[in-house]
Amino acid sequence: MRRKGHSAQGDFVISVAASMCSEETRWIETEAGRLFSAAWTPQDDGADGAPIVLFHDSLGSVALWRSFPARLATVTGRRVIAYDRLGFGRSDPHPGKLEFDFIAREGRAVLPRLAATFGFGDFVACGHSVGGSMAIETSAAFPDTCRATITIAAQAFVEPKTLEGIRVAQREFEDPANMERLAKYHGDKAPWVADAWIGTWLSPAFAGWTLDDALGRVRCPVLAIHGDEDEYGSPAHAHRIAENRGTVHILAGTGHVPHRECEEVLSTVIARFLEITLPSG
Repeated sequence: MRRKGHSAQGDFVISVAASMCSEETRWIETEAGRLFSAAWTPQDDGADGAPIVLFHDSLGSVALWRSFPARLATVTGRRVIAYDRLGFGRSDPHPGKLEFDFIAREGRAVLPRLAATFGFGDFVACGHSVGGSMAIETSAAFPDTCRATITIAAQAFVEPKTLEGIRVAQREFEDPANMERLAKYHGDKAPWVADAWIGTWLSPAFAGWTLDDALGRVRCPVLAIHGDEDEYGSPAHAHRIAENRGTVHILAGTGHVPHRECEEVLSTVIARFLEITLPSG
């Protein structure tokens, strides 16, 4: 049975959402190293329909999704799967420098391994920030099995506002305390994680990057979610992502991390989109 109810008491709802899901973790072997992954499955009647695959942001990890995957699984009635990209979280270190085509490469390389590990065919791609861009690229790469795509605060091109936000973060990482906080989630990989984000996006060689080619190849419905106070990009990204096949949802009073700022609202928006878009699961 799908859970549709919500409470205004955020902490209470989070604990209920977690209790309504079973969580399992698995390791995925790749040629470059092991990836840590986790899945949340609604307990009452099991998962219904294509699972939701989460792609994390440039500093993210499975742990940094926090309670969002459990709540999303509960309100959608779907299994939710997340993983740490190579070099992030509990996954093995990345063997070198992040390539400039890393956004397009990620889903093509990892989605088949996730599907084999967790036993699914059709899926829903969902990602936050650069993970949203990866969700679009993954949808374009697997048009026959991607049933819907959801982006959260994603970038579709290199915008001055995005670069300015990254420059602010670059200055903040000069404080060792901020790097220590990052190390809580990435261990001794934290400097690589920060440099992979800052160094890539601020490189002149990356300035011409866009999602335009991938967006032209997406066949499934798209929901582009964006906060109107996002410090890393304007709503122009969401409108560009949704221009051909999608719907834009702007979250009022919300910055760059909706799954922490308004988890309940975000989960409800996604659940409603999937109910309308994929009514049969």
